[in-house]
Amino acid sequence: MGCVIFGAGKIARGFVGHLLYLSGIPFTFVENAEGLVALINERGSYTVNILGHSEKNCEVKGARALSFAQEEEVVRAIVDADVVFTAVGGKNLPSLVPILKKGIEKKAAKGGNLNIVTCENWKQPALILKTGIEASLREEAKTYFEKQVGITEAVIMRSAIEADEKLLEKDPLTVNVQDFWELPVDASRIAGELPAITGLKLIPEFTGFLERKFYTYNAANGTTSYLGALLGYEKLADAAHDERIVRILDGVYQETARALSQKHHFPLEEQLAFTLTSKRKLQDYTIVDFIERNARDPLRKLGKDDRLVGSARLVKEYGIEPHNLCIAIAAAIYYENEGDEFARELLRIRKEEGIDVVLEKVCGLDADGALGMLIKEKIRLLREWGWIHG
Repeated sequence: MGCVIFGAGKIARGFVGHLLYLSGIPFTFVENAEGLVALINERGSYTVNILGHSEKNCEVKGARALSFAQEEEVVRAIVDADVVFTAVGGKNLPSLVPILKKGIEKKAAKGGNLNIVTCENWKQPALILKTGIEASLREEAKTYFEKQVGITEAVIMRSAIEADEKLLEKDPLTVNVQDFWELPVDASRIAGELPAITGLKLIPEFTGFLERKFYTYNAANGTTSYLGALLGYEKLADAAHDERIVRILDGVYQETARALSQKHHFPLEEQLAFTLTSKRKLQDYTIVDFIERNARDPLRKLGKDDRLVGSARLVKEYGIEPHNLCIAIAAAIYYENEGDEFARELLRIRKEEGIDVVLEKVCGLDADGALGMLIKEKIRLLREWGWIHG
C-alpha cells in the first residue's frame, strides 16, 4: 500500500503528505522543480508547524521525491499505488495527463483499483483529468479505466504558508499550516475504498461542495487581499479586521450565499454559517499570511471563471446584484505590485489600453454589459472614497 503525490509544494507537504504520514501510509512526491526534488531526497524529512498550536507540530520522516523527468520510476510508482493525489495547481492539471495515462495502462495489466484525488482550488479538476486520460487511453485499458479507476475531488480547507527565514534556515522544507484537519472527498466517484487516512471525510452528496468552497473562501480571500492592498495592508488578518473592508466582505458573503443556496438547494442559513468559518480563518492572527502572496497573479484571479468574476457571474445568474463583488473586482483591477510580472502586465493593459480592454481581455466580460457597467460604477466609487487614483 502506498500513495503518490503530484506536487511537493506547501499543500502537498503541509497537508496531504502530513495526513498520510500520520496515517502510517508511505508516499512519494512527484515534482517538476529539480532543486526541490533534490532537497527532499537529501534531507528525507521536513517540519510541519501548526500555527497557534506548537504542541501539534510534526516532523514528517521518510520523505522521498521523484522528478517528472524520471518517467519510468514515476510510472512504476503509479502502478504500485492505491491512491494518487494531485496538488499542482489547477492550470497544471493537463500536464499530468500523459504520465497518468501511462501509469493507468501499466496498472491495467497488474490489476487492482486506483483512485486519483485532486486537491486543487479549481473548477471541475477531476473532469479535466478524466476527459484528458479517456481521450488518449489505449483501447485495451479502457475497461479497466471505467471499472477500477476512480477520479474524484477533495476540498482543501487548510491554509499552508511559507515559514519565516529563521525557520527556513533550520529546515528549508518547513511549512506553516492552519490548525485544520479534515479532508473532504467526493465519495461518489471512488473505485472500491480509500485507505484509512487521518482526517479523511467521505461526502456522499458532494455536488456543489467544491464550488461552495471556491466561491465562498476564494471570493472572500480575493476581496480581502485586493481591498487590503489598496488600503496599504501587508497581512491578511489585519486587512480582514478593517471595518471598511469587513462591510464589503460581509456583502460578498451575502451575495455568494444567496446564489449558492439557490443553485445547490441547501438552506441559506446553512451557507451563511459556512461563510463564518471563512471569515474566522481570514481574521485569525495566528495565520500570518501576506496580502502579496494572496493577491499574486491578478490576471488569473480576474479570469472569467475565477474567484471574483466567476462569483459575480454566478450571483448575477440567480438574479442578485453583485455590488460588493464588483467593488472587489474594481480593487483587483487596480492592484499594483512591481515585483509581480502579472500585476505589471495588468497595469500596462489598464494604462495603455484602458479599463474596457481589461474587462474584455482579462475578465472575459462585455465592457458595456450589465456586469461591465457595474464594475466601472464601482471603480468610480473607489475613486470617490479616495482608495484609488488615476
